[in-house]
Amino acid sequence: MKCDKQTMRLYAVTDRTWVGRQSLYEQVEAALKGGATCIQLREKELNETAFLAEAFEISKLCKAYGVPFFINDNVEIAVKCQADGIHVGQEDTDAAQVRRMVGGQMMIGVSVHSVSEALAAVEAGADCLGVGAMFSTSTKADADVLPVQTLRDICAAADIPVVAIGGIGKHNIAALAGTGVDGVALVSAIFSAADIESECRLLRRLSEEMVNT
Repeated sequence: MKCDKQTMRLYAVTDRTWVGRQSLYEQVEAALKGGATCIQLREKELNETAFLAEAFEISKLCKAYGVPFFINDNVEIAVKCQADGIHVGQEDTDAAQVRRMVGGQMMIGVSVHSVSEALAAVEAGADCLGVGAMFSTSTKADADVLPVQTLRDICAAADIPVVAIGGIGKHNIAALAGTGVDGVALVSAIFSAADIESECRLLRRLSEEMVNT
């Protein structure tokens, strides 16, 4: 599966903080129904067996909706469940090593915070980039907020799709207009919503407007 710019429009990153009234599976399906264009499964607490079982379930769901499915950080889980992609940070496995581990078919996303990191990721074989944090975020309290100009510079320098992440919601998506970014990656803005499907419909529209402004 190719990583195209449309894939970045509304990139939903899971967080089981808000699991309760709905299961994670139900939350992800609601996001897909609302127009999420990519799903990334992010699990920091589950053991490997539970993580893998969940990954198979969410992968099957994403295939039914024709939406790419990424695993966060865990290359072994991504390979076992035949995910469409794996996303790694600067402190995780090096992108070049990940490429050797997963082969040429799986997409690789890399978190970057500067033009130099972006170019290094592209050189190592990344298919898409996540740039942030763009705003302060409770999801990752230790993340440094980047100037919007840094996002603009990365988008200009990289020849692969770029998604912005970090503290982004319906109140500030428009602030990213004109940067060249291809979409937004959202965690709490999606999964903390009382009605995830309708919230995603709004967020998808706002993201499309931002990209096309």
